[in-house]
Amino acid sequence: MTQTQAAKTEETIVGIADDAVRIVTDAMAQEPNAEELALWVEIKGVDGGKYAYDLYFQSQRDADVNDASYEVNDVHVVIPQASITALKGAHLEWSDDNGGGLVMVNPNTPSPAEIAPGVPADVLAQGLEGPLALRVISVLDADVNPSIASHGGRADLVAIDETAGVVYLALSGGCQGCAMSRMTLTQGIEVTLRDQVPELTEILDVTDHAVGENPFYAN
Repeated sequence: MTQTQAAKTEETIVGIADDAVRIVTDAMAQEPNAEELALWVEIKGVDGGKYAYDLYFQSQRDADVNDASYEVNDVHVVIPQASITALKGAHLEWSDDNGGGLVMVNPNTPSPAEIAPGVPADVLAQGLEGPLALRVISVLDADVNPSIASHGGRADLVAIDETAGVVYLALSGGCQGCAMSRMTLTQGIEVTLRDQVPELTEILDVTDHAVGENPFYAN
């Protein structure tokens, strides 16, 4: 099936600051067939409760009719359709922090369903304000996270079934994408939580391990 090329749109989904434009254009100029390329920007997942992004150069002609395709200061930008809503109003800028790099400033945040994929809607609707949830959060803050912080890890409660005692955790930092994360969960986090909150019946990891600094699941 032949792909229908996207038409250029007037709406700017992701803006690019002037200093970031210079970085992008200089990098693009080093690529073969640079005049045919666009800067593609898309959401690749959720990392630590925030969107994670993928920026890369790819041919403008690969854009689909439903993708956003536009220009910012002579930089052709393509936003795949699936990422348009989550990126509206965002902008790319240069930051001098941590040695310097491009940073996405996005006013949009992931929904609970995106942070905790696979969690039943009725469980998400219970929120994190119940008595069991507050006890779990207290144990994570006081005992679990100080322990796993030594390798840059963190565990957060993203959903809980107060009636069934089922806990849904998201791991981030050094624990996200780490091949040892299963052991960390079962032998460390789970033991601590069950010891201090004996009402818990199941502790589930709903982290998207395909994103983060050390992904070990391939998309």
